Amino acid sequence: MFTGIVEEVGKVVSIQHGASSARLTIEAVICSQETRLGDSISINGCCLTVVGISGSNLSFDAVPETMKRTSLGKLSAGSGVNLERALAVGSRLGGHFVQGHVDGTGTLVSVTVNDNAHILRIGAPSNLLHYLIEKGSVALDGISLTVAEVNNDYFSVWIIPHTFANTTLGSRRVGDSLNVEVDLLAKYVEKLISGQKQNAGITIETLVNAGYATGE
Repeated sequence: MFTGIVEEVGKVVSIQHGASSARLTIEAVICSQETRLGDSISINGCCLTVVGISGSNLSFDAVPETMKRTSLGKLSAGSGVNLERALAVGSRLGGHFVQGHVDGTGTLVSVTVNDNAHILRIGAPSNLLHYLIEKGSVALDGISLTVAEVNNDYFSVWIIPHTFANTTLGSRRVGDSLNVEVDLLAKYVEKLISGQKQNAGITIETLVNAGYATGE
């Protein structure tokens, strides 16, 4: 589990492609600290397991499903990536609950400036937009952001200067793909109200344990 608060922008050292998979090695000066084999790291919003450590370089295996659903396949040596270590018990939750399970990708349609904010418009398929609401949460390349607007074929977010300067968003260009993870709560609620509670195996206890309900 992550918060969507990026700790650093790492650099792809190498990416070795298999038939449909990949082995990524990433330079992570901050996120390599106290990291052990088997730990989870969010890479542009994708939760991957550390399978190799060499100094500040961390290696990860991405399976075909991950490569198909995310933008990791578009990375190359030298690419910057947003990195976040898993949430530690007792830490402040500065963003929102982010699993690192990417739902799909969106396309950067435009970037405009309004005073101190950069406004990003992201084209996305209907199956993702379905779960987004104005002022709701979304993880974009692993960054916890607030949805400003939702339209028929896009959504927009307003980016403060700190986020724009300290994540990969500042280097994104129109046409780039970005990983999108919708709010987990939206998917649970949809299952509950669709009359498929028994098949989904989701109960109010599940939501309580996940921190989405009080149980009162």
